[in-house]
Amino acid sequence: MRFTIAYTTIEKKTDAIKISKVLIKEKLAACVNILPGLTSLYRWKGKTVQDREYLLAIKTRKNLLPLLGQRIKTLSPYEVPEFIATEILYGNKDYLDWLSQNTKNKKEKKT
Repeated sequence: MRFTIAYTTIEKKTDAIKISKVLIKEKLAACVNILPGLTSLYRWKGKTVQDREYLLAIKTRKNLLPLLGQRIKTLSPYEVPEFIATEILYGNKDYLDWLSQNTKNKKEKKT
């Protein structure tokens, strides 16, 4: 079984917490770290924009990424939410077992 860390950014802390709780409740994520204090610079609609944001580091199963990405799109207030992921190449077996137990498997339906 492969695991990933997916990332998204959110402007408000309240939204970051709300989204994280939904992802955990629906077992799309076992854990979400909310990292404050990001300064993001990016091009949007022809202009360079600078914003303060929160980064969500979402621990999940690789096979859940399509569902997770769809859920981020529906939960995020952004017109084009960031959603990227990187594979976990190695991890503490006990932690990865816990991650597996706290995310839905293919046979589970959305809660």
